[in-house]
Formats: sequence, C-alpha cells, structure tokens
Amino acid sequence: MGVESPGIRPMYRVGIVGTGGIARAHGLACQALDDVDLCAICDVSEAALHRYGDEYDVPRRYLVLDEMLAAERLDVAIVCTWGTAHASTTIRLAESRRVRAILCEKPFAANAAEAEQMVAAAREHGVLLAEAFKFRHHPLHLKTKALVDAGAIGEVRTVRSTFCTGIRAARRRPELNWRFNRAQGGGSIFDLGCYTIHHARYILDAEPTRVFATARAGVEVEEAATVTLLFPGERTAQLTVGFSQWPSQEVEISGSEGLLRAGLAWNNERRAVTLEHYTADGVETISFAPQHQITNQLRHLCDCLATGQPHRIPPENSIAQMHVIDAVFESIATGQPVEMTG
Repeated sequence: MGVESPGIRPMYRVGIVGTGGIARAHGLACQALDDVDLCAICDVSEAALHRYGDEYDVPRRYLVLDEMLAAERLDVAIVCTWGTAHASTTIRLAESRRVRAILCEKPFAANAAEAEQMVAAAREHGVLLAEAFKFRHHPLHLKTKALVDAGAIGEVRTVRSTFCTGIRAARRRPELNWRFNRAQGGGSIFDLGCYTIHHARYILDAEPTRVFATARAGVEVEEAATVTLLFPGERTAQLTVGFSQWPSQEVEISGSEGLLRAGLAWNNERRAVTLEHYTADGVETISFAPQHQITNQLRHLCDCLATGQPHRIPPENSIAQMHVIDAVFESIATGQPVEMTG
C-alpha cells in the first residue's frame, strides 16, 4: 500500500455502500474534513439512494456495487449495509482492486469464519481493512487506556459496562428496524454487545478464556443479554446490554489501587463527557470537549493511508472479536460456559 509524500495531503475520495441511518454519521464526517470528498454512494433502494445523495450533495449514485466499482477509484469505501451483507460487500470491494481502504461498520461480520474470509481478501489485494468502532477514537477512551497501561489504578481486576437503549416495546418489531430483524443481522449482541465486548478486550489487552451469557428473547432476536468474560489472571468483564432496559452507557474499570468510571461511554456525539479517576487520594475528574467520534475515526483512517501507520483496530483483532461473539451465542444456546481454545 502506497504512502503519500511527506508534507503533501491529497484529497481522499470516499464512497459509501448502504445509505441507512449510520451512513448519515459517516456523511457528516466526510463533510467535516476538508481533505475528504464523498464522491459516490451505492444502495439497492433508489429512493434511499437519492434521498441521501440530495442531503449530502453526492454527485454519483449507483444501484449496483459492481457499476460503482467499474466507474470509481476510491481511497476509502465505507460499508454501511445490514450486518449480514458486511462480508460479501467487503470481499467484493477488496477483490475489485478499486479501493485502497475499507472501513466496515460493526459488527464486522456474522461470525468468525466470515471475518477470516474478509481479512484474507483484504490482505491478498493489499487493502487496508478496519472495523468501525467509533469509541476507539474518542479522547475519553484513549485517555482511559493510557491510565490503565500506566498503572494508574494498579492491576485491573474487573471491567463492568452497560449499553442499554430503552426502546419502547411497540418499536421493537422486526419490520420496523434492522436491530430487531434476524435476517438483517439484528439483536442486542450484534448492535450493542459488540461495543462492550471489544472494550473489555481492549482495556485488558487479552482474549477471554471462558465466556458465559444469558439472554432474553424478543420477537426474532435477543433483546437483552448479560455476558461474563473470564480473562487470564482471573480478571473478569461483566457486560449488560439490551433494548428494553432504561438507557445506560456506563463503564467502570476496577483495579487493585483505584477505579476509572465514565457515565456516557458510547453514543456521546457532540456532548462533553468526563472520566472519574478514584484513588486513595480522592477523585480526579477529567473533562473532554464534545467530539464527533466518526469524524475522528475517518481522520485516523486517512492518517493511516497518508503515513503507513498501523490502524488502531487491526483486522486480526476483528477476527478475535467475532470468535468471542460466536462463543456468546453458543453459550446462550446451550446455557453453558464456553471454553475458548486459542
């Protein structure tokens, strides 16, 4: 993969595949960056395609992905389709040799086998592939990780987090939103649990050795779940997610010498947030200015293209993430803990 010449910042040509809800956040990110041009979009719905294209002033619009790839050369392709189409879309983009980098929305794939195929295709064709976990680019989480790694709370013992959205029962219907539709890749694990699982793995810098999960069924998908992860060194993560509980986005990291706590960890666009650092000396509150996390995410990806630096979320991490999610679903189905073998 080529690296730009020092001191020269080109215009990055971006194409978005899928123009649903999350694509709007990516459209705002493209508008926020002076060296990004959202030049092409693709969607199977002509109405959705033109509604989005008009809103974000996108000049070229395609109903067929292969037609977009034949006509465009893109620096970045952003995959915003339903989760069940992430693998096929990403592989097609990589195989086209018409894109330099692919940013794939979470969850990365439907399972670990698909993730491995995606990564293999990107590697074979020299494409930078990254999973879109926006929180990994927020200063709150970067500071939290830096404090953990510096020993600011001693040895980490437990990570606890919640991601609950409080959606009314009448809205939790498969025909109304992909989140509640099995065929479209919905469910609280894929939509919300992926955040908390990735976060625990990130903070503890390890993979779990045992996974246990329980869930409450909705119409087609699990609408809530509780996940316990056991990590090496008898460290644990306790994760609660769901559509039906009162909204909550908390993170608490307990160590032998202190604790870190954030009360608005995930969906906090353009809102000031704080990190509380508890030790024997008292509580320090660290404040962070409002951010647009997806703009930070796109900036980082473009920086990787410009300098050749590694992405914060390497594709191998996304494969490991999907192995954990596979184990979560296995545990829910069997009612038993799942031992992770490697």
